[in-house]
Amino acid sequence: MIKHTISEIKTRIQKAGSIKDENKSKLLGLLSSLKSEIEELSKTKAEHAKSIAGFTDISTHEATREDRNSELLKLSIEGLSSSVKGFETSHPKLAEIVNSISLTLSNLGI
Repeated sequence: MIKHTISEIKTRIQKAGSIKDENKSKLLGLLSSLKSEIEELSKTKAEHAKSIAGFTDISTHEATREDRNSELLKLSIEGLSSSVKGFETSHPKLAEIVNSISLTLSNLGI
């Protein structure tokens, strides 16, 4: 499930006409790192890993929509950021990646 979700996010980013190429490259790099971190987390905390992947999916969807809704984007990014709360100590790289994705997606809405 997580691999499928990450694959869908990757496709959405690649097809998004509203995202500049440099931002696509950045997001795809972050997504690749996120995939590795989520796969590692899923070995011990599968439900949390699914939540992080799900919030990443929703946030990416909201950021890449042609007709963006800034309130939905804000709420989805807040959910994504909240999904890694408590992992800053045990999985600092995961938290860092999610925060970078959140910031990048947020900046797309400007």
